Amino acid sequence: MNEPATSCALGPLWHVDGAHTFFAGPLTYNASHRHGAPVYLAGLYGGFRIRFDGTAWITCRTAFVPAGLAHELDCGGEPLAVLYLEPEASPHALTTLVRGGDPIAGALVAAQGEIIPLRTLYEDRGASAWTGAALADLAGYSLRRVGTETDARIARVVSRLGDHREGAMSAESLARSVGLSSSRLQHLFTENVGVPFRRYRAWVRMRRAIAAVVAGANFTGAAHAAGFADQAHFANDFRRTFGAPASRSLLGIRR
Repeated sequence: MNEPATSCALGPLWHVDGAHTFFAGPLTYNASHRHGAPVYLAGLYGGFRIRFDGTAWITCRTAFVPAGLAHELDCGGEPLAVLYLEPEASPHALTTLVRGGDPIAGALVAAQGEIIPLRTLYEDRGASAWTGAALADLAGYSLRRVGTETDARIARVVSRLGDHREGAMSAESLARSVGLSSSRLQHLFTENVGVPFRRYRAWVRMRRAIAAVVAGANFTGAAHAAGFADQAHFANDFRRTFGAPASRSLLGIRR
């Protein structure tokens, strides 16, 4: 069966809530970058290329990349769906969305996977109203298949970081809140989440800035709302986090 033609005319779609961060839209090239949360990637109309440190380019249709793993993307301007799941339940839940994946450098890449629900979100111009519910269903399906793996104390820390407005709670205060020393918290955090505490805290701040842009703020307002020093600080961190300028995916977003 032939797949529908590309819908590149649609603006990018972003959704950020307490459990998920989701992007769908055309991408060209994203330089080497690493995320503070595990991510599922799906080419909405065809394959895309991905490369990890020390590997050649790999063409695939879907991929799972764990938190903290450096990778590059080459999508040739075609739409890609990118789903991040906050690691309160299991850092490996999104692996269930990749079908028959091959392990490469700690990631999974495959020729198939869950694509249609994400493509439906991208193609629906009114999707902003129901994206959260759709993602909750998809993530819930994934979590039920893998069960809960994250240490309950670390899950509480992740939740509290997300709830704190500035995302700047110290490791010391969070460690005390769950009955751990700061050093033990940071060891367990890296072990469970896949990235150090400070990297994940930076991811929480980035999510807050993106959410502000989605809500209508300009880049300067979003930077200040999320606790960045200024717009340049936000822009530099965005490029480091996603491997491309913020303007490529945050301008022209659907609301």
